[in-house]
Amino acid sequence: MPLWARPGFLIRRLHQINYAIFFEECDAYDITPVQYALLTTLSMNPDTDQVSLGREIGIDRTNVADVLRRLEQRGLVKRRKADYDGRATIARLTPAGDKVARDMFGAMQRAQTRLLAPLPAEERKAFMATLLKLVEANNHLGRTTFQPK
Repeated sequence: MPLWARPGFLIRRLHQINYAIFFEECDAYDITPVQYALLTTLSMNPDTDQVSLGREIGIDRTNVADVLRRLEQRGLVKRRKADYDGRATIARLTPAGDKVARDMFGAMQRAQTRLLAPLPAEERKAFMATLLKLVEANNHLGRTTFQPK
């Protein structure tokens, strides 16, 4: 079976292309797609704990902690122990983090538009619906469960 007939290969290749387009459009911000996913999630859900952040974007809490640490070092995020549980760490955007999340939005949208541009509008909707269906049906098989609010 040639590589181009394997869905896993094509998904991985499309992921690589998506990252390349994202970095072209968002180069000025020096933010990765995963970092931007965390910034976006925190902009909509301040004071979210690391476990919930991991579920929201589909990465494990160790990776969440590492990404948050990097964002905190840049002054974009603040972390603190949760009042309800001293073991839990919650995060929120700083004013600088909120500004970056807002300022990057247009660049991120351009990246998404470029990725989907080869598809006619009807096919874009179908493609997105199919992706969501595949993720939902196979979600339990991943290292971490994706559970957006």
